Amino acid sequence: MANLGTTQRILPTSSKPSSPTTDTHEPKSPHEKLYADLKFYCPINIPLTQDAAASRIIRNLGNLGLYYTLFIWIILFITLIPERKVSLILLVIMTYVTTLYCLLLRACPNSVVLHRIIDKRIVLSLLFIATAIQLILTEAGIHFAVTLTCSVPVVLLHAVLWAGSYEYDAYETEEGSGKEELAPLTGSQNDSEPHNVDVV
Repeated sequence: MANLGTTQRILPTSSKPSSPTTDTHEPKSPHEKLYADLKFYCPINIPLTQDAAASRIIRNLGNLGLYYTLFIWIILFITLIPERKVSLILLVIMTYVTTLYCLLLRACPNSVVLHRIIDKRIVLSLLFIATAIQLILTEAGIHFAVTLTCSVPVVLLHAVLWAGSYEYDAYETEEGSGKEELAPLTGSQNDSEPHNVDVV
């Protein structure tokens, strides 16, 4: 009675085995593509040889020298705030003079006097020596020595361990003609070529 007016149809089953399905999931949204291309990147590693360590220190001091100097300057500035007001004022004045000189180098990239006759490394060294002498004469020599003693090993340790993106092809920046991680204020480009400065 239950089957009255109804017919049951038996579906044929295929005898050949089903092929294994390969999961070819392709990300559809931009966020999925971003996470699919995400790779772990660690710019810090230990150099294998002493020559590699020395070349890495030289390269990082050239590329990141401005940031290392700023790191040491901030520590010295903080240590001078409580007691040495005169030394602090002189430090700010010498920083202002150094900044003006670096900006003058950038403003006149084709100047033969600034780039060929007068070596910028000598000028920056003289400004550093003048700053050190002023700090010593204003009784802030101990602050200066302690700051250098504490910060220079940290800077050298970072310079040894920082591999930077220039050792990884996937992270090389191709803006301009250089492949540096961070551009120094007094860049090491050819002095005869004009510098392109974008003002944002």
